[in-house]
Amino acid sequence: MKKMFTWIKAHLPSKRRLIQVYAALLFNANLKGFKTGNIYTGGVKNICTPGLNCYSCPAASGACPLGALQNSIASSGKTVPYYVFGIILLYGILFGRWICGFLCPFGLVQELLHKIPTPKIKKGKITRALSFFKYVLLVLFVGIVPLAYAFRNFPLPAFCKYICPAGTLEGAMGLLSNSVNEGYLRMLGPLFTWKFLLMVSILVMCVFMFRFFCRFLCPLGALYGLFNKISFVGVKVDADSCTDCGICTTRCKMDVRRVGDAECIMCGECIPNCPTKAISFKGSQFFLAKNAIEDIPEDASKTEKRQAAARLEAYNKKVAKRNKTIKIVAGILMAAILCGALVYYNFIDGKPQDPDTDTPAGDVGDDGSTDDDIILGTNVGNRCPAFEIDIVGSTEKFKVANNSGKVTVLNFWFTTCGPCLGELPHFYEVAAENKDTVDLVAVHIEQSGVDVSSFIQNNSGHPEWNDGTMLIGWDTGKLCQAAFRIQVCPITVVIDKDGIITDKFEGAITKAELDAAIEKAMANN
Repeated sequence: MKKMFTWIKAHLPSKRRLIQVYAALLFNANLKGFKTGNIYTGGVKNICTPGLNCYSCPAASGACPLGALQNSIASSGKTVPYYVFGIILLYGILFGRWICGFLCPFGLVQELLHKIPTPKIKKGKITRALSFFKYVLLVLFVGIVPLAYAFRNFPLPAFCKYICPAGTLEGAMGLLSNSVNEGYLRMLGPLFTWKFLLMVSILVMCVFMFRFFCRFLCPLGALYGLFNKISFVGVKVDADSCTDCGICTTRCKMDVRRVGDAECIMCGECIPNCPTKAISFKGSQFFLAKNAIEDIPEDASKTEKRQAAARLEAYNKKVAKRNKTIKIVAGILMAAILCGALVYYNFIDGKPQDPDTDTPAGDVGDDGSTDDDIILGTNVGNRCPAFEIDIVGSTEKFKVANNSGKVTVLNFWFTTCGPCLGELPHFYEVAAENKDTVDLVAVHIEQSGVDVSSFIQNNSGHPEWNDGTMLIGWDTGKLCQAAFRIQVCPITVVIDKDGIITDKFEGAITKAELDAAIEKAMANN
């Protein structure tokens, strides 16, 4: 029995590990998303979490700062995205790479993988040289490429799209693992294959090398590392006590050259290894300053020494009691925050908006229908809600409810979606062939500020798409996106002359499939 308790005590998680798990759960508090297969899109999602945590993860309760930075740069054009820069600057000044060591969910994944018993690749000159590669990725894939495409009205969050393993693991795999999203499988192509293989390679390397992605590929860690010297939270070295023995850097698993440099994740594991106790967390002397320990002269009397010892003991007890109180209060507060977040996301704001509520079509009042047996919603057989869509090149709006007498085709797409761009030519062809009987609207859902007309003319080679034959629209209020639960594109909805949804396609479709769907909608009346 004693051996069992000894083993359990030896294998209890450290305080840092508990904080990592806590942070991962707090930043992914929308656990209901795994059941519903939906991404949480409430107002709180606009807040960036500190660590690398994919926006598209079904459980994600906030936005990823790296993804937000790329998207803001990609869609900013000549406007500086002050909000995102300000948030990242705030995180950097407050915490630096302490975020990597304590608050990053993907960092936790890497450390758990490294615990798998295998031969490990040790650090050395090569790994230290390779650690600079993440700065190349930061400049190129987070800065230059998104900014270059922004000036071409073509938003491209390059790192998220082509590299980020957290996005593939948390976002793509999280969504695809739910049977609700099985239709997404037909949308996958070579880009997903590349990212999946890259993710698997990175995760395998994490088994053999400590925090492989964090050390060599993470632009967010590179960015936070620039603030390590000035951050309020982290580790520090007392130069007067340090003997430059090198034990701290030798035993550190990261490619640090000195404690607290840009490669240091502020985990604090070097603190107990320091023989002179020169390393400590910043602010750790707040409750017990060094000058609180009295320097007793050697020639002091025994009475003076006893009195000084008594004062020190009383002070230490007072500090210990205060620290215990702080730990209890902090623990209760953290538990309350986590419980509050879980309740909020899963039972209050975490409920996905259901567009298929049992609202009679007759209640709409502006679609001319009196048939109360047809439900207003976005599934096949429902009457399509009265969406208003802004049209490129026109001050008028396209309103589905006012389009009675014609078949309506809504195609939801965005500028960086390869399958979307691949099917637009035959959508235009179908629109031209059925101009008198069909209204085809290509609804752009990604960034309302993107000049879609300029994008088509400058990037696709088909300026005729914007000649009025096929309408190009913006879902500026994201009403359509929310109602149809659009998380990936393309999605095509076919509506008959009476406003009833007759077909809904997830993924790219062929011209023959679209022709057949239009013919079905016409025969439905």
